[in-house]
Amino acid sequence: MGSRQGAELLSTQDEPTVFDQIGEDGFASLVAAFYYRIPTDPILAPLYAEEEFDGAEQRLRDFLVFRFGGPPRYIEQRGHPALRMRHATFPITQAARDRWVELMEAAFNEAQLPSDAQRSLRTFFDEAATFLINC
Repeated sequence: MGSRQGAELLSTQDEPTVFDQIGEDGFASLVAAFYYRIPTDPILAPLYAEEEFDGAEQRLRDFLVFRFGGPPRYIEQRGHPALRMRHATFPITQAARDRWVELMEAAFNEAQLPSDAQRSLRTFFDEAATFLINC
């Protein structure tokens, strides 16, 4: 077997994406379970304008769908994610980061997604939440 054939065997192109595993409904379930918790949270609720919850939920859902292999609605509507820039106006402390991850964990418990999808999403959320700390 040549090196080219070996490299093709190692390719992940044929592996299902998280979107393939959970679809629109899985992302909708996870994000809805997460945002259900935000309005009463003493750490995260103050970061949102009350009228923004629905928009924030949709943006996160569309971003995740795109990021994990689904339709590019987020990019089509909002352009490059630029996560750090889009979150720069919010004071994201270590405590806010930790609470965000904690509430997402509770959402995972409620959404009951397949373990492979959860693993990929948890890794991303942990890294992205840490990346967004800005104070």
